[in-house]
Amino acid sequence: MKQTTLNGLLLDEHTELSLNDLCRACSTSAEWIIELVDEGVLEPVVYQQTQWRFSANSLQKAQTAMRLQRDLGINLAGIALALDLLDEIETLQRRLNRIELNDEY
Repeated sequence: MKQTTLNGLLLDEHTELSLNDLCRACSTSAEWIIELVDEGVLEPVVYQQTQWRFSANSLQKAQTAMRLQRDLGINLAGIALALDLLDEIETLQRRLNRIELNDEY
């Protein structure tokens, strides 16, 4: 039986990552992360580029953006649109779940 070692990064919602941390976690270049910021996909918590800090949510978005680009060949503008739509779907699902919970009681 082949054993597989998984590497992971455990983050909470208050964790902030530097540009270098985000690049390392995504195995990508700073230039690509900067392009995501320029396109509006990622928003640094601190806006001065030399001191950029990103929320843990930015890591998830960057990884999703990488998959969209790699697997589907989507450009940065398309990635921004797709991520906005995914966020909207998630918001609507949460609202629907709250409505369904209220209907149960």
